[in-house]
Amino acid sequence: MKKMSGGIIALIVVVLVVAIAAAWGVGNYNSLVGLREDVTGQSSNIDTQLQRRTDLIPNLVATVKGYAAHETEIMTALADARANLAGAGTMQEKANADAQLSGALSRLLVVVENYPNLKADAQYTALMDELAGTENRIAVSRKDYNDTARVYNKRIKSFPSVIFANMFGFDAAEYFEATEGSDVPPTVDFSK
Repeated sequence: MKKMSGGIIALIVVVLVVAIAAAWGVGNYNSLVGLREDVTGQSSNIDTQLQRRTDLIPNLVATVKGYAAHETEIMTALADARANLAGAGTMQEKANADAQLSGALSRLLVVVENYPNLKADAQYTALMDELAGTENRIAVSRKDYNDTARVYNKRIKSFPSVIFANMFGFDAAEYFEATEGSDVPPTVDFSK
């Protein structure tokens, strides 16, 4: 009878160890899934804010066109940049298209300086306020995304999570990085 009790106890211990290991594995996996979903959600927040800005641009362009009809180069650059942003798939493509759009908007704002009546226009002022608010939201969304991506990437590269990450295909998240040269203000040449 004592031998059976020892065997039963050993079996119970083995079952408990297996159950604890399984629970730990499931918890670790679910945690990685949650972090990956956080990254996806933050990426969607960036997309939402970029779309908001993209949606504001046609109204801004229409308002400016009435005053600056001969500034077609900038209007074309804005349209092209908008199209590139709409077609961007990866985080790097979004960053590149965002930089292109920001540059075109900066050139537009420099052109607007030549039209004092436009700067006084109520619709233009309202659109610029909306755009400024959107730019702030984009900056916050980028920071939040990068913070979330950093936590996720750190987790999938740390032991023992790296084992589950490799087994179940958890890939590192791309950071939203500024494109090279985005810190240099665009040049506008009025001599043309």
